[in-house]
Amino acid sequence: MCVSMMGIGGDLHDWDAQEPLVLVNTRFNGRDRKLLIQANRNGFFYVLDRTNGELLLAKPFVKRLTWASGVGAGGRPQLLEGNTPTSEGVRTCPAVRGATNWYSSAFNPATRLFYVMTVEDCNIYKQTGRGIYTPFQDPANPPEKYLRAIDIETGKIVWEIPQVGAPEANYSGVLSTAGGLVFYGETGGGFAAVAAKTGRTLWHFEAGQAWKASPMTYMTSGKQYVAIASGNQILSFALPER
Repeated sequence: MCVSMMGIGGDLHDWDAQEPLVLVNTRFNGRDRKLLIQANRNGFFYVLDRTNGELLLAKPFVKRLTWASGVGAGGRPQLLEGNTPTSEGVRTCPAVRGATNWYSSAFNPATRLFYVMTVEDCNIYKQTGRGIYTPFQDPANPPEKYLRAIDIETGKIVWEIPQVGAPEANYSGVLSTAGGLVFYGETGGGFAAVAAKTGRTLWHFEAGQAWKASPMTYMTSGKQYVAIASGNQILSFALPER
């Protein structure tokens, strides 16, 4: 192991960091860098130099974040009090499913933006047994889901697209292409393509699906396709012949 960082110590809220690690070769603050980028389940967006493990940026990418005030230079979170589960219950954000999850994120070298499906949510964490913590939905703050584009040098959210429907129904990731597009499965069941720079919707297909897969692209016979798994079938799309 060449590089390691402890994002959370003593994880009480099940925010295991299984989210995709995106490897990027690009300029960062005026220098050519080999980067490792991750939007973490704990609500922080990390950028590291993958050659030496140096933490270059750690910023929240969700607004509902109560467990830490920030991240120190070495990657250790600056913990806030009042987030240890109790028998009465403690409201903590993000929720147990995290600010994002295992589904794919993406980086576009032309826009230099990072794209990720994001959940704004909190849980009431209760201690229900010895060492067992059960999360309950916070009734005062229903969950919200967004497709967000993040500036990798500042952590700023450049644009976002609110999703309509129950966030738990959509586990679609995102795909960004060299043609300046971002493909993703909508929480409402559609499959869409938006402009990578602005987030403007360019194409939409009403599939009526609860997505549990990330989109992919492939080429055969000189033609490019975009595909996504949907239930027991694969949906594949391409531009019409001219």
